[in-house]
Amino acid sequence: MTNSVITEAPPAEADVPVAATNPRLRWILLAAGLVAALALPWFIYPPVAMDIVALALFAIALDILLGFTGLLSFGHAAFWGSSAYVTGLIATHYGVPFPVAVIGGAVFAMILALPIGYVSVRRSGIYFAMVTLAFAQMVYFIGYQWSDLTGGENGLQGVPRSFFGIELVETESFYFYYAALPILLFGMWAAWRIVHSPFGRVLVSIRDNTPRARALGYDADKYKAVAFVLSAGLTGLAGGVFAINHGFVALTELHWTTSGDVVLMTVLGGIGTLWGGIVGAFLTVMLADYLASSGFHGIDLITGSVFVLVVLLFRRGIWGTVRHRWNIRRLRRASARAGQGYSSPDGNSRHTTSGEGTGR
Repeated sequence: MTNSVITEAPPAEADVPVAATNPRLRWILLAAGLVAALALPWFIYPPVAMDIVALALFAIALDILLGFTGLLSFGHAAFWGSSAYVTGLIATHYGVPFPVAVIGGAVFAMILALPIGYVSVRRSGIYFAMVTLAFAQMVYFIGYQWSDLTGGENGLQGVPRSFFGIELVETESFYFYYAALPILLFGMWAAWRIVHSPFGRVLVSIRDNTPRARALGYDADKYKAVAFVLSAGLTGLAGGVFAINHGFVALTELHWTTSGDVVLMTVLGGIGTLWGGIVGAFLTVMLADYLASSGFHGIDLITGSVFVLVVLLFRRGIWGTVRHRWNIRRLRRASARAGQGYSSPDGNSRHTTSGEGTGR
């Protein structure tokens, strides 16, 4: 067998594939992310820190559809808001610990997603987006009209933070953050497991080439529907925690602009990355909080301008661009090492010459 090393130049940037994550780097990123999550309320006002983590899970849940299944949903506010309302109603009327109320809200979001997903996944592209938007507006209309239950324009007020009688958690936002954080971290872990499972690989294949996935025997509509329901469930977890954190559920949580905001966060961070949702949520919330605290009223104008700049300058999003650059660097290093030669198992240094070996 002829020993050979590839010495050709690395591919152009647009052709660089997504490289497998180095296990050591993966654990470093996970450790850094966990430390950052634990330290966040020490440096940021705790309710704002809680909003960042909740919205990060919301963006990650949407990315399961947008980045890994290729479905752009403009209706996820229906699951975010409905879970918030159901969580608030359960906590208010039954006085159960808030984790139980949050789970109840997430289950309701998944039940609501069943018929919506079943109908929506039969369409793709802009038609899918419009169908999900239409269903979300129906849910918004119900929330607005059913004022006896939802409070209508006044919203659902006085949502308690019951937590097994532990007063510090129920009254202090700082301690509530650490009580609610495991719920959101579990949601993020579940999202990671979904996209890195065989099921997640099928979703990617459907995104890349639906006819070929069907030819291989996969029921594309069924997989899309399951992904839709799972995404809605994770969105429900985030929406429930958001409601408990604020002690109030506004009708805005059901509005289509909430869906637009989370799409912005996902694209800002980088679709198809999971980490991008966290980055996008952090930057969006921190920018809005800074502008609001400084007395600036045109928050949407600045946020929109930042979004346009990121789309123009970083077409893969912030985290997506960083990962892409890292992959290019790894490929160039590998190519440089290959060009310098290598050591064979018998310890002899071997070098390639022009025309020696063509295998990949």
